Amino acid sequence: MAKKKHKPAKRSKASKRSKASKRSKPATRSKAAKRPASKRTAKKSANASPPSHEFTRGLYGWITHTDLASTNASATREWCIEVLGWTFRPPFPMPGGDYHLFAFSEKGGGGVRQIGASEQPSSLPYVHVENAQASYDAALSAGAESVSPPTRVTEGVTIALVRAPGGVLIGFSGP
Repeated sequence: MAKKKHKPAKRSKASKRSKASKRSKPATRSKAAKRPASKRTAKKSANASPPSHEFTRGLYGWITHTDLASTNASATREWCIEVLGWTFRPPFPMPGGDYHLFAFSEKGGGGVRQIGASEQPSSLPYVHVENAQASYDAALSAGAESVSPPTRVTEGVTIALVRAPGGVLIGFSGP
C-alpha cells in the first residue's frame, strides 16, 4: 500500500505577517523598494498613454494628487521608490517631458515631472472636486487669482490652478 504524501498546510497572509513581525530584523523598506529598479519600472514611455480616470464622490474636498516638479524627474522617481516604497505606472509623454504617475495609497498619489525653464522645484496639491470649472469659478469669486483656467488633461480629468489669498497655489482636479 503506497503512502500518501502529506502537503503542509498553507499559511494565511496574516500568519505570515505575524511570523515576520517576530523576526529580529527591522523592516525598513517595502517589498517594492527591495526589488531592483529595473523590475519596479514598467514599459518605456513610448508605449504608455495617458490614463483615464473615474472620480470618487467620497473623496471630494480631499487632496488626492500631488504634482512634484523636479530638476531631475527620473532621480526623484527612483528616490521615491527606494525610500518611500511608492509604486509608479509607466511614464507617459507630456509636452515638457515624461510624466511619472505614482500611488502612495489607494486614495492618493500624484506625478513627478521635469520643471519648466522658468520654474523652481516644488510640490503642488490638487484637491479632488466634483466639477473643476465650478470650483475654479467659486475660488475666483472668493478672492483667488487665476493661474491656469480649467483644462482637460486626459480622459475624464480637468485641472485648474489658482493662487489662494496669501499666495498659496492650489489645484483643482475633477471632471
